[in-house]
Amino acid sequence: MSTTSKTGSEETPAGPEKAAAGSGTGDQELGAAGSQLSTAPAEEPPNLPALGVIGWVRWFWRQLTSMRVALLLLLLLSLAAIPGSLIPQTGIDKARVDKFRADHDVLAPIYDQLGLFNVYSSVWFSAIYILLFVSLIGCIVPRTWQFVGQLRGRPPGAPRRLTRLPAYTTWRTEAEPEQVREAALALLKKRRFRAHLAGDAVAAEKGYLREVGNLTFHIALIVMLIAFAWGQLFKYEGNKLIVEGQGFANTLTQYDDFKSGNLFDVAGLEPFSFTVKSFTGTYEPAGPNKGTPRTYETELIYSEGAYGKEKTTTVKVNKPLKVGDAKVYLVSHGYAPVVTVRDGEGEVVFKDAVPLLPLDANVTSQGVVKVLDGYRNPDGKKEQLGFQAWFVPTFGGPGSGPMVSQFPALDYPVLALNAYRGDLKADAGIPQSVYQMDKTKMKEFKDSEGEQFKKLLMPGETMTLPDGAGSVTFEKEIKEWAGFQVVQEPGGGWALAGSLFAIGGLACSLFVQRRRVWVRAVEGPDGVTVVEMAGLGRSESAKVPEELGDLAGILYDQAPGVPDADDAAPAASADSPDPQAASAEGAEKP
Repeated sequence: MSTTSKTGSEETPAGPEKAAAGSGTGDQELGAAGSQLSTAPAEEPPNLPALGVIGWVRWFWRQLTSMRVALLLLLLLSLAAIPGSLIPQTGIDKARVDKFRADHDVLAPIYDQLGLFNVYSSVWFSAIYILLFVSLIGCIVPRTWQFVGQLRGRPPGAPRRLTRLPAYTTWRTEAEPEQVREAALALLKKRRFRAHLAGDAVAAEKGYLREVGNLTFHIALIVMLIAFAWGQLFKYEGNKLIVEGQGFANTLTQYDDFKSGNLFDVAGLEPFSFTVKSFTGTYEPAGPNKGTPRTYETELIYSEGAYGKEKTTTVKVNKPLKVGDAKVYLVSHGYAPVVTVRDGEGEVVFKDAVPLLPLDANVTSQGVVKVLDGYRNPDGKKEQLGFQAWFVPTFGGPGSGPMVSQFPALDYPVLALNAYRGDLKADAGIPQSVYQMDKTKMKEFKDSEGEQFKKLLMPGETMTLPDGAGSVTFEKEIKEWAGFQVVQEPGGGWALAGSLFAIGGLACSLFVQRRRVWVRAVEGPDGVTVVEMAGLGRSESAKVPEELGDLAGILYDQAPGVPDADDAAPAASADSPDPQAASAEGAEKP
């Protein structure tokens, strides 16, 4: 006995696929045995001269639902997403888009016409997305029904000439044909083949998981596309800076910055609120990672709904607070020095923690202090005060150069102030940033030498304004603030599940091979049973001959071979009962 893996000669088919669909008498003999190893639709060139309107529609549909076009659309979708990563997007950072328009007078109008500032909501991106979606559905639905039909049916019977299959072996035995077939049926079922008796042979098939994986992969792609589209349409994302001791309620007016999908409804906001109890940050004191955060967390007191019970939790980087479908992430941190401003009479006109925005990793910070109401100048007239502020948590000391922090912790805090007076234009009805100051109607305070009045303050120190205009005190209390990002993106769980199923399906389709095995046992002219075994895989692989050799070796032990009657030297016979000859070259004939 020997198992052959044929690659040439007139009896060798060009491959499993051609064994079922190729031309010639031998290919036709395989019939259903070599077909349906895949649910991939056969491509038929259209008969162009006979195409009418309906014909063209059918041709277009066949092209759109082909796997080749689906892969092409997937590639186009990937390429179309590149501009969204390289060009600032209006829905993500409108300020960068405005700056880009100001800096590029020629490119900006072109980008506007092409929709490159809104790539993911543009017509052309949506068209690719929808075509890919339709292509995948049109590709999967018929293949799924075809595969279900294959599962409900049985493996096809053996072809008339098993010698034409890629893997083949044969031997003669004294066992009865019925006994051989029963033993083969039991063996193949034990090896998890779907097997049944079909005439004088046993037909078996295995590896359906390959097609299951293929279909699962493409269905998972559809699930991911739906989940991503759903998430983009109904998601929202808001940012809020909160100083220690202050709170937040999840309403639209509470956010510093808010972005949402096209179909988002304010009623979809999760009802919750929280208060920042404290922020804790520790940093590497020395070495190459000096200043790198070791502890970066915020303690919150939160409640769900309007009358929810208060709970305490700790939010860390990448460990958000989850409330319903919303997640609250800790994204930034800074300092808010407490500043007290008094007028010339010593009356407090402003006292509050002023959050300043970090400029570098060591939390060198910048911002403004605005006194909008309650201040009167020495002449008794209403006036507004403004102070440009720079803050460093760790000052390098006098003579150390620019005011840049040396470390992010509060080791040597210093506050620098430049003083202005006049009209901050806060009553003009135009929204203003709390971190910037409009100085078009403001005048600088001057010192005794006629220079701009400014001063460095340590905690507890006071800066007295010129001409009895008042004073500014940098209080010893320095609060910290935390920046939060609230994200609600439906479909995230479905997208994750789709990704996992896509990976699993792809693995099955790549590493599982669908194959068929036939075992024929018939009585020969001399009354001795002739056993033939053959295997066919969807693609050329060494696994089919190896597996067939293994099965043949086990079956051979149950139905031992006998030499041919006309062999003078049985040891040299081509049909010698040698189960180890599973990889022999050359054709065997029963």
